[in-house]
Amino acid sequence: MTQHFTAPDRLTGKTGTQWWRDAVIYQVYPRSFADGNGDGMGDLEGVRARLPYLRDLGVDAVWLSPFYASPQADAGYDVADYRAIDPMFGTLHDADALIRDAHELGLRIIVDLVPNHSSDQHEWFKRALAEGPGSPLRARYHFRPGKGADGELPPNDWESIFGGPAWTRTQDGEWYLHLFAPEQPDLNWGHPAVADEFRSILRFWLDMGVDGFRIDVAHGLVKAPGLPDIGGHDQLKLLGNDVMPFFDQEGVHEIYRSWRTILDEYDGERIAVAEAWTPTVERTANYVRPDELHQAFNFQYLGAPWDAAALREVIDVSLAAMRPVGAPATWVLSNHDVTRHATRFANPQGLGTQLRTPGDRELGLRRARAATLLMLALPGSAYVYQGEELGLPDVTDLPDEVRQDPSFFRAAGQDGFRDGCRVPIPWTVEGSSYGFGSGGSWLPQPESWGKLSIEAQSGDPDSTLELYRRAIATRRAHPGLGAGSDVRWLDAPEGVLAFARDGFVCTVNLTGRLVSLLVPGRSLLASGPFTVDGDRFELPGDTTVWWTV
Repeated sequence: MTQHFTAPDRLTGKTGTQWWRDAVIYQVYPRSFADGNGDGMGDLEGVRARLPYLRDLGVDAVWLSPFYASPQADAGYDVADYRAIDPMFGTLHDADALIRDAHELGLRIIVDLVPNHSSDQHEWFKRALAEGPGSPLRARYHFRPGKGADGELPPNDWESIFGGPAWTRTQDGEWYLHLFAPEQPDLNWGHPAVADEFRSILRFWLDMGVDGFRIDVAHGLVKAPGLPDIGGHDQLKLLGNDVMPFFDQEGVHEIYRSWRTILDEYDGERIAVAEAWTPTVERTANYVRPDELHQAFNFQYLGAPWDAAALREVIDVSLAAMRPVGAPATWVLSNHDVTRHATRFANPQGLGTQLRTPGDRELGLRRARAATLLMLALPGSAYVYQGEELGLPDVTDLPDEVRQDPSFFRAAGQDGFRDGCRVPIPWTVEGSSYGFGSGGSWLPQPESWGKLSIEAQSGDPDSTLELYRRAIATRRAHPGLGAGSDVRWLDAPEGVLAFARDGFVCTVNLTGRLVSLLVPGRSLLASGPFTVDGDRFELPGDTTVWWTV
């Protein structure tokens, strides 16, 4: 039995603030943030000790990637017990202390929820295998007989996101569905016990005091009736471009409407955020209708190239899609599943979001700083992935023998280079694992980490860390920034973006050359140096300037 705690007092006594509409939310990948017990693996104790840093950074909420009991076949996204903490991360008491400390510091806590699949070590699945065909527990997953004379072929042609078939055959001859790794069997959301269990899990963590949930694979819970074939191979190329029989089915919305009623029962404005890969931003908007979820990640923005026309289009489309449903747009540049944007922008455009080449480091950092100020100037909520405030690049030269991304070990599928953005972040210039912990680091850190550390950058007015601190503080203080639903585009030369909000102007030069523009007001903040000459200013390439007007 796990102890069930009572929620602490909420952050404020106010109601109706809708804090999520302009929140800056910081993603913590627990195993790579801070190691509190010196075993080389980040943990909740480490996160708790570093909460004052996040308060001082100025963020509103902290999203924690999974810390549940798990065999760690996919870095905790294979959950064996949704109400227990994996011993590598700590205990429920550690989670309770972290939540309480965060609230005392004015930070909200969002936890990852993984409802599309469980671990193959979940009690339900272990019993389903042990009891064999006909077990009632098999109906809670997708078990099927195979095709072929002896059932030797998978039930359909679906492919795993991690490569290879999406089906694994059991010793008794039946097959089970796993859209990700074989250790992550998909749950059958057509079974009432699954829906009941997750409503209970929501309440467990809400009673613990969490402020919301990030819903992993929110688009994947419901599969098309009959599990029809797709036809053809290379199905991964269709993801995000077309409606698939296992993704973005209409039935998911009934689930989220039921979850919204639970969230609304609790005080403190608890929220849910969808990780929903959909073909269009308009379909993403379906997840944030007034009676469903509060936010959805904007993957179209994350994947946009460093190009003025492309970014303007995705900004316009994103804002237009959210307006009819009354939801805030969200903006994100990096997360635990993609190459850090300081490295993506260092490489030629069009290479995707998983890269293994370092590119031009100086160019990448310059663009990353400019992209950050653009993102934080847009109306809505913004997400920051741990370490991006340090300008960290992806570690692109990890030896194959240290990699742990399960998709790296599959015969096909996505590139499997996610470990590069998961290397533990540096806190100090020197010392064991650059201050990550006293017992080394579960992934090797590059020698350059020390000069990029929080210690090295703190107090340096030209550092990327201080740029983030100033930008987030200015965003909170300026009445024209934060929540909103539109921007007013201003005339600008080709390759330059300029837009106005209430008393505010943002100018971004996405070209590689110097551009001369009229001074729109008093400068507030810039991603790099620029010069003013009378009523005009010279804006260097890959530079953003904020103005108050």
